[in-house]
Amino acid sequence: MTTPTLLVAGTASHVGKSTVAAGLCRLFADRGLSVAPFKAQNMSNNARAVATADGDGFGEIGVSQYVQARAARVAPTTDHNPVLLKPHGDGASQLVVHGRAVGLNSAGGYYATHWEDARNAAVESHRRLASAADVVVAEGAGSIAEINLHDRDLANIETARFADADILLAADIERGGVFASLLGTLELLPDDVRDRVVGAVITKFRGDPSLLEPGLDEIEERTGVPVLGVLPYDDPGLPEEDSLALPAEGERATVGDDDGVAAERAVTIGVPRLPRISNATDFGPLSETPGVRVAYLPLDATLDGIDGVVLPGSKNTVDDLFALRDARFGDELAAFDGPVVGICGGYQLLGETIENAHVEGSGDDETVEGLGRLPIVTRFSRDKRVEPVSVEFDGAGPLAGATGAVDGYEIHMGDSRIVGDATPVSGDGAALGSVAGTYIHDLFANDSPRNAFVDAVYESAGRERPATGAAGAAEADADAGASGDPSDRAAALVADNLDVAALCDALGLG
Repeated sequence: MTTPTLLVAGTASHVGKSTVAAGLCRLFADRGLSVAPFKAQNMSNNARAVATADGDGFGEIGVSQYVQARAARVAPTTDHNPVLLKPHGDGASQLVVHGRAVGLNSAGGYYATHWEDARNAAVESHRRLASAADVVVAEGAGSIAEINLHDRDLANIETARFADADILLAADIERGGVFASLLGTLELLPDDVRDRVVGAVITKFRGDPSLLEPGLDEIEERTGVPVLGVLPYDDPGLPEEDSLALPAEGERATVGDDDGVAAERAVTIGVPRLPRISNATDFGPLSETPGVRVAYLPLDATLDGIDGVVLPGSKNTVDDLFALRDARFGDELAAFDGPVVGICGGYQLLGETIENAHVEGSGDDETVEGLGRLPIVTRFSRDKRVEPVSVEFDGAGPLAGATGAVDGYEIHMGDSRIVGDATPVSGDGAALGSVAGTYIHDLFANDSPRNAFVDAVYESAGRERPATGAAGAAEADADAGASGDPSDRAAALVADNLDVAALCDALGLG
């Protein structure tokens, strides 16, 4: 019997495909099935370091497939996302195949030069996954009805065909026009792909589902496709796949201010909204900490009212450095005396200089000046470090007191060395005074460095952290995690509002 593949496709981007796929992965796994998540081609700068399918080292996959593998209770590998495009700016993306960077390409260059190889990689990965699983849960990308791309739509049309997949079509009602989106998408599909659609699901609904019944009945009558569920608006807490959840460049947004802590007892950590920001999921654990607000700042914003700063990772550190300099953010940071932490590219930004800057495709400059807050020099090379890390953390500066086992991952080009009076920090990092940097992504997902930094921010701000001390920190951590495992929440959302039995019948799962 051929292993069934379910493709969770969408009428548009950001309609809840990742949440539905993660929920189904956990739901099927909890029913005793061996589940393999899959996304043939992803575009995201939120990546994770995982084992390569050939077992020869580590590679990158999109964060959603990493999360879905964890939801499926399997070890994530590069087969779960064999093709990853990481936007680099100026219309170019870094192509990652089977976890390893291949090169920098424009969209036209990718389709002209690499698309056939990318498709072959996706077919190979799906074949390996299907041979070892009871069911493959695949996620599409964007809209499945992009008719200008139907001859090269790897994540949707091609996956449906080479995986012989059944399709569950997701549509977001919060965007408006959900019935038109469903009908129009089905009308625009190639006939052979249209025949694979076994059901639809409406996501992000607020209100009484019975109000939708006349529209659901008419959609089913017009298309013959059953609407298998209406999912209420709920955020299970899964990491965001891309920057769509962040404010647009030039806009400000604050998260974490719905924790019930009074504003006068809270602190605000500023994160500059870099044009090429990557791995923004690093800051989720901070915004989920009681009393902490994370404010994403336009580059020309002042740091008035900001109690601490975290500089995020960047897909193009040098160009983002130029953007910060043009917006005079460096002047703001130079005058800021609160705690500052840089993660990966943000750590590189804090240094004195970046050598071999042209390696990033950022012009002809060999050496550019950094923000000058740490006595480090970064030198780029074409080699890329991609690996999970587990260290006995030794913090300093605003991370002082952070000790013990810390798990995370590193994905970066370039290495940094201390050239002045700074204290080494784990992750090839450094600290001086109130400033620190490290290459370890997911740093704040670990209790010790997160609490050390939050304590430093509170102390600098002259406020008392809610529930202080070791017991209080544990209480805060418990509060932050009170909502439960996000994968379990996604599974419950799906199980309670989707006709999973009908879906299993369509897949032949019984």
